[in-house]
Amino acid sequence: MDRASSTLTTHPSNQVRLRVRLFAVLREQVGASELDLERLPDGLDIAGLKRELVQRYPVFGDLSYAAGVMGDSYVPDSTLLTSGDVVALLPPVSGGSPGGGFEDGVFELSAEPIDPGEIGARVGHPGCGGTVVFTGTTRDSHRGREVLQLDYEAFHEMAGPEMERIFADCKEAWPCEPPGLRMVCVHRHGAVEVGQPSVVVAVASPHRDTAFGAARYLIDTLKERLPVWKKEIYTDGQHWVGDRP
Repeated sequence: MDRASSTLTTHPSNQVRLRVRLFAVLREQVGASELDLERLPDGLDIAGLKRELVQRYPVFGDLSYAAGVMGDSYVPDSTLLTSGDVVALLPPVSGGSPGGGFEDGVFELSAEPIDPGEIGARVGHPGCGGTVVFTGTTRDSHRGREVLQLDYEAFHEMAGPEMERIFADCKEAWPCEPPGLRMVCVHRHGAVEVGQPSVVVAVASPHRDTAFGAARYLIDTLKERLPVWKKEIYTDGQHWVGDRP
């Protein structure tokens, strides 16, 4: 894993040390996936860390839009840091390990092509009268430019736990009678060719209205919260979707 070290000398008397993990466009901007920072001030919070990083690495420009993560959860900018902490900074998402049973939701990251029919069959149940399968497929053009392929990058350690939280929120938003919602989400990572599925969400429930609503909720919410980013590859360049102009 690429790593860069730096010493910030604004506060030479302090010995606070942090490790910062970077993803997608932030990783490419600085040319490293991890930064080891030393001599940081006591009482530093996430917002202050962002300011220190911009001071040391002006290529970032502005990190106020980046989300902070500690462990596998998002944390507010006011979160105080202590020496030895590991902080991940995430650009806006553009959208693992399997979850529990189908009633709790199953999430998988896949480097291989996804079969939507197989995913839909997995949620089937004799007590479910409605099954909805949503497939997101790589388009051949975007914003007037020809797209050759997509390249997905995921924060693997966080993707599974965050999707479990999304499944739980979905169950709360769309309650239903036994056997309840049965949910599967499979998302690609790595290169995805034009015409191939990049994400498949399948939901089964006793009634079709709930299945439709839950499937829509899952795809809309994971695109906002799941730490997966996509880069569009063009004939004349590339672009991280969600990156600021």
